[in-house]
Amino acid sequence: MGTAADVAAVWRIESARIVAALTRFTGDFGLAEDAAQEAVAEALVSWPQGAPADPAGWLMTTARRRAIDAIRRRVALRDRYALLAAEADAHADADAQIDPERIDDDVLALMFISCHPVLSPEARIALTLRVVAGLSTEEIARAFLVPVPTVQARITRGKKTIAAAGIPFELPPPDERRERLSSVLSVLYVIFTEGSTATSGERLVRPDVAYEAVRLTRTLAALLPTEPEVHGLLALCELTAARFPARTSADGTPILLDDQDRTRWDFAAIRRGLAALSVASTRGLGPYGLQAAIAATHASASSVEDTDWDRIVVLYEALGRVAPSPIVELNRAVAVAMATGPAQALLIVDELIATDRLPGSHLVPTVRGELLTRLGRHPEARAELELAARRCPNLPERSVLLRKAAALA
Repeated sequence: MGTAADVAAVWRIESARIVAALTRFTGDFGLAEDAAQEAVAEALVSWPQGAPADPAGWLMTTARRRAIDAIRRRVALRDRYALLAAEADAHADADAQIDPERIDDDVLALMFISCHPVLSPEARIALTLRVVAGLSTEEIARAFLVPVPTVQARITRGKKTIAAAGIPFELPPPDERRERLSSVLSVLYVIFTEGSTATSGERLVRPDVAYEAVRLTRTLAALLPTEPEVHGLLALCELTAARFPARTSADGTPILLDDQDRTRWDFAAIRRGLAALSVASTRGLGPYGLQAAIAATHASASSVEDTDWDRIVVLYEALGRVAPSPIVELNRAVAVAMATGPAQALLIVDELIATDRLPGSHLVPTVRGELLTRLGRHPEARAELELAARRCPNLPERSVLLRKAAALA
C-alpha cells in the first residue's frame, strides 16, 4: 500500500467516519472537511515512502492535527484552541482512532447535516457525495456532467450555509428526525436515479454513481434498522441495479426490457432487494417501498409476458395516492397498456398532455409514440418519437428513439 489508488481506496471507505469524528471533535463541519482533505493530500506525498500500519488511524491523527493548526490560526478562537490542544495532547497517537462507540451516531449525524433542508437540492447532493461518500469534486462533476467549479461552488456555499444557520453536529430530536429523514432519502434517491438512467450525456447508465447511492443507503439502513422507508429505498436500489448487466450491450447501446437477457440479471442483488423489501413491508409500504414492490414484480417474472401487470397497475395506483406525480401517472399508463391494452393507456397520457403536467419532457411523447405504434397509427407514432428524440438529452436513449421512428417510415 502507498500508491494514490491505495489512498483513494482508504479515503472512499473511511471518509464518512473521519469527517464525522472530526466534526464532533471541532464542532465545525467546514473545518472538519477541509482538515480531512489536507490529510489526504499529505498521505499522497508521504505514503509512497512507507505506508502506515493503520491507514485510517493515520488519516484521523493527521486530520486532527491540521484542524488544531487551523483553529490556532484563528485569533478569535485562541481559547478554544488551547482547550482542543490540551485534549489532543492527553491522548496518544494510538488512541486517536475513530471512537467505535460513537461512529454510528456520528455518520448518521453527518448524513443529516449534508442533507439538511436549509440547503439547496444541488448542495445536498454535492455535499453528500463529497463528505459522506468521499468522492472528489472531479468525480462529482463527471457524474452529473457539470463543470468542476460549479461543484466546488455548491460545496462551498453549502458549508457556508451550514455555518451561517448554526446547524449543530448532532442527530435531530426524534420529533424532527422523520421529517429530516425524508430529505436524506430524497438525496440518495436522486443520486441513484441519475446513475440508473443518466439525464444526459453519452451513457445510459452510470453504475459508479448508482452503486455509490446503494452503498450509502445500505449504511443508512444499518444505522436506522427500524425505519421501513430506508429499507424500501434500499430494496428499490438493489432490485433496479440488478438489471444493469442486461440494460446495455457491449458498446453501450440500450437494451429495452422486452429484449433483455434475464439470465444476466444480478440475482444476488435481487435476493438482497427482496430481503430489504420484506423488512420494509412490516409496517406497510411507503412511496419507496411501493416502487420496490413494482421492481420486485418485474424481478420475479421470467419474461415481459409472464409479468403480473395487473399487480403493477394496482401498485402504481397505490403509489399515486401516497405520492402523486405526473411521472407516476405516466408509468401507470405503461402498466395499463400491458395489462389491458394501449387504448385505455392513451387516455391517461393524453390527460397529462391536456393538463401540461410534464412540459418539455421527452418521456410523454416516448410513451405516446409506443402506444400509437401498438394501435397501428404509425404516422402519428413516428411524429411523437421524433419529438421525443429532439427533447431527449441522453445520446444512447435518443438513438433508440430515432431508430424506432425510422422503422415506422
